[in-house]
Amino acid sequence: MKAPEFEGPTDLIAADNWLIDIQVILDFMRLTEQEKVLCASFALKKDARHWWMTVQMHRDVTTMSWQDFVSEFRAMYFNREILAAQQDEFTSLRQGTMTVMEAINKFEQLARLCPELVPSETEKVRLMMKMFRSDIAKQVSAGDSPPTRVSDCISRAIRAEYWINRDKKERAQFFKAKKEEKAMGKQTQTRQNFEMNQKGQPRSFAQGSKQFGRNKRKENSTGQGQQRNYPQKKTTRGNESNGNSYPVCAKCGRKH
Repeated sequence: MKAPEFEGPTDLIAADNWLIDIQVILDFMRLTEQEKVLCASFALKKDARHWWMTVQMHRDVTTMSWQDFVSEFRAMYFNREILAAQQDEFTSLRQGTMTVMEAINKFEQLARLCPELVPSETEKVRLMMKMFRSDIAKQVSAGDSPPTRVSDCISRAIRAEYWINRDKKERAQFFKAKKEEKAMGKQTQTRQNFEMNQKGQPRSFAQGSKQFGRNKRKENSTGQGQQRNYPQKKTTRGNESNGNSYPVCAKCGRKH
């Protein structure tokens, strides 16, 4: 079984997680105190390896107990400044956009680092309720018997989240269906208007054009008939040009 490696200061939660993981493996292997220290020190890499070499220079690690190793480790990676920052984060932790389980995991990690802030289960439940979103906290605390145990608080929060999410999903589906129905109604109305225009307005226009054409032809034919019936005007000059109004002169043979 390969032990998880630890390379040095990343964040307090990562250091705490490594310490928990390595301790589970060492307990499973049923090692002695000194063997636990030896195996754990072998998993230290990079900056963590340099730290361990410094510890070896100041004390005899061959006789070190596992609890001594944990104390040295915490003294290095769990200093007061970091712990103070984690305490502030713990007391101001809020669920926000996290799921219930994500928020609980974060809460439990910080609670392990700040045990003095949760001296009792009642105080832990109070801080957990404060962390939850208001919609979830209301359902968790509803009823005649609010939760007094952490396990009960967590199970209620998970159920509340399920029903809240289900209600949101059903609401979203309802409004989506309404929106699609409204859009489909507009499309149907637009199509009906288009069909009415295709069947009504163009036909009336064609009939009007046809009637206009008949009237125009009638007008033209009437005009032509009237033009043919108009009498020809007689002009004196025209008659003179024909030469019918003067007799032929006996002397010159001309008409004058």
